[in-house]
Amino acid sequence: MATDSSSPPPAADDSATTEPVQNPKLSDEAVEDQLSSLVLTEPHNDGEEVNVIVNDEASPPSIEESGGKVVNEDDGLVGEGSGPGEVNEIEVEEKREGNAVEEVEGGELMGCNSANGGVWRVNSEVEVDGMVSPSSSGYAGERGSSSAGSASGVDEIGEDEIRQERDEDDVAVADLQTSWIPGKRHVDEDDASISWRKRKKHFFILSNSGKPIYSRYGDEHKLAGFSATLQAIISFVENGGDRVKLVRAGKHQVVFLVKGPIYLVCISCTEEPFESLTGQLELIYGQMILILTKSVNRCFEKNPNFDMTPLLGGTDVVFSSLIHSFSWNPATFLHAYTCLPLSYPTRQAAGAILQDVADSGVLFAILMCKHKVVSLVGAQQASLHPDDMLLLSNFVMSSESFRTSESFSPICLPRYNPMAFLYAYVHYLDAEAYLMLLTTSSDAFHHLKECRIRIEAVLLKSHVLSEVQRSMFDGGMRVEDFPVDPSPRSGSVSPHLGQTSPDSFREACAGIGGPAGLWHFIYRSIYLDQYVSSEFSSPINTPWQQKRLYRAYQKLYASMHDKGMGHHKTQFRRDENYVLLCWVTQDFELYAAFDPLADKASAIKTCNRVCQWVKDVENEIFLLGASPFSW
Repeated sequence: MATDSSSPPPAADDSATTEPVQNPKLSDEAVEDQLSSLVLTEPHNDGEEVNVIVNDEASPPSIEESGGKVVNEDDGLVGEGSGPGEVNEIEVEEKREGNAVEEVEGGELMGCNSANGGVWRVNSEVEVDGMVSPSSSGYAGERGSSSAGSASGVDEIGEDEIRQERDEDDVAVADLQTSWIPGKRHVDEDDASISWRKRKKHFFILSNSGKPIYSRYGDEHKLAGFSATLQAIISFVENGGDRVKLVRAGKHQVVFLVKGPIYLVCISCTEEPFESLTGQLELIYGQMILILTKSVNRCFEKNPNFDMTPLLGGTDVVFSSLIHSFSWNPATFLHAYTCLPLSYPTRQAAGAILQDVADSGVLFAILMCKHKVVSLVGAQQASLHPDDMLLLSNFVMSSESFRTSESFSPICLPRYNPMAFLYAYVHYLDAEAYLMLLTTSSDAFHHLKECRIRIEAVLLKSHVLSEVQRSMFDGGMRVEDFPVDPSPRSGSVSPHLGQTSPDSFREACAGIGGPAGLWHFIYRSIYLDQYVSSEFSSPINTPWQQKRLYRAYQKLYASMHDKGMGHHKTQFRRDENYVLLCWVTQDFELYAAFDPLADKASAIKTCNRVCQWVKDVENEIFLLGASPFSW
């Protein structure tokens, strides 16, 4: 396999190589001890309740929703669409009518759900940009901690290490490819390290026998005992006829995903929705399947103590790159891909030569520039899921060996066929653009190389590559370039969110952003499984501000697609950071961020105009003409 092999994990000490023993018959007291060892409880809230969700129970109710309506977080405004593309008048309701809500210490809101008598907690939307003390982190200085029992332990972490952690966990989004270096981090840490416990987001992969397979931070071999603890918790719940999905402890969430003999766990205090964290675990599992295929399960059937770590040797950079994308790439939760803006003739020229290659026996021909698609062609009756494209592009971009020479590597597409390998011919045409040709034949290297030579010659002759480079330099859609009064094309009228009089609309440009205080938007075409996102600009021009907006979109998407509460059509949400407006129809989804003081009527009309703007330039921002992907 042609991947960039990073250095293998250092050899574990003899004390760390002992195989964890699976004990399916743990007592209740033993499991409580195991939970305590996770040190996830808040030290200063002794009476705080830990919520555990098992089986198919829904997550605790959210404060944003009351009686199935969408609640404005700031002033209790409730938006409810009566039909596709329409917003009724916004009513003012008391925020506390749906659930009994009261202020508690620490600035949190706690409510009682009368249906089940449970307690739920909603934390602040704003994630603290900086290190928190060990007493409030949820990891260090708590019961069960072997190294953080006193305040003196905090002094062991220097200022440089704290700054490094902030850079790693809190900075992401703008110029990520240049400011972030992929690869394993902090391999000298283990579960006894204070710095390891203070990480805000952990990911683990382990086997059903408790063997560690992958950890985002630290050396997997040194985390054998911690992996055994996670395995024991999962096994105990399964022995009771249930399946653990989520454990809430203070600000922390412990999310579990069981995939046959493979267990995936996320421990997070980033306040991301449970659905988003579960989706991230699904993508990590998919990335592992892309490398090994699902047939690796047979190895565990033959030998329950099978150690698959050597099979993933050198792939730490692939997983770390994917995890990093959870902080900046909307494709990780939208399940759609984005295209590089190009003129329609240029994209058609690229698609024509790719189609000729596909007709010669190639399953998929994909031309990409970084994580954006230039053109994509598939053989007849073949479809490529956006998640597979995300995992495939991440695999290629995170492996340095693909950049240095043409490569022919076995890969598996989890959504296409998780049990079998395909074979990918990968060649970089310049520093950022690369061509991927996928086939089912293991001896098609020379044929695919000839196809690549033909494709490259046509792309150079038709100046496609130069246009790709120009587009990368120019960037995409910008809210500052938003048309003041876009006139719809004849025969193409965009549906409208609400009905407002033209006289009542006032432009609210204040020198930053777009009309009516528009700061940013994401438009997703449901039919095409593609999305377009505007470029970040003032005032969202720092990595922290961009990541915070990304998290806000994440929560908005999760609330709009909450299966337990039913699908919503519109949502208007105001807080101290933004006005967020979401509109979902059968054709598209629109997520827009405005100035927090933006007028609601103006914001709604601006969203209508954004939809018209996207429709006017859809030939340049979307890949049209290809048969739609249906999953």
